[in-house]
Amino acid sequence: MSVSVDTVPTPAATTAASHGRGWALAGAVGGLTGLVGLFVTVAATDADTALFADNARYVGSLAGNEAYVWAYQIVTSLAAGCLAVFAAGLRRRLAAREPAGGLLPDVAAVGLLLTAALLLVGGGVATELYFGLLHLDETDPDTLAGLAAGYNTFPWVWAGVGLTAAAVAVAGLRRRAVSRWFAVFSLLVALLVAATQLVPLQYLALVPGGLWATVAGLTFALERRRIGN
Repeated sequence: MSVSVDTVPTPAATTAASHGRGWALAGAVGGLTGLVGLFVTVAATDADTALFADNARYVGSLAGNEAYVWAYQIVTSLAAGCLAVFAAGLRRRLAAREPAGGLLPDVAAVGLLLTAALLLVGGGVATELYFGLLHLDETDPDTLAGLAAGYNTFPWVWAGVGLTAAAVAVAGLRRRAVSRWFAVFSLLVALLVAATQLVPLQYLALVPGGLWATVAGLTFALERRRIGN
């Protein structure tokens, strides 16, 4: 008499199958949206630097750029939502590999949520700037110039992603919660983001931060597919 033995799925395979890869793909979309979308839509405030000393002339040169500002609001909202989903998934992913009660999963999630919050603030600035440009004759140019400064700053400060990358690097190097190459990559990104915060060019954090979110999302998505297979 033959006895059939059912294959029992491993915990890793069960987790991959039940959790899916949506959260990881959200991270990739959020990072790519931030990198491409913000660089494209910043054209709304592109002007001759000679106009910066005269707010009335500067704001007048922005007339007709409302579509860029509207697109900017959509970009910031999409990127913020994606990073929030990624934060939740990344926390769960790290918590499964870290000791119970460890801080690293929470720190990683908080960094992404800080970035998402600044993106939403930038989207709010875009809303005010949009209506101001639509009604130039009814709006104080000094107010609009101030909004343009915030428009060009808040959504670009992805410093929180540096905190996330640092947490992932520690988790990977200490307990191999992620692959070694990705842990090293995360450490390098964390250092680059930290460097942008030590000089008055904080908005440059978007470049390494957006790159990290894109690579991280794709890395986790492909990892789960391999486990699932």
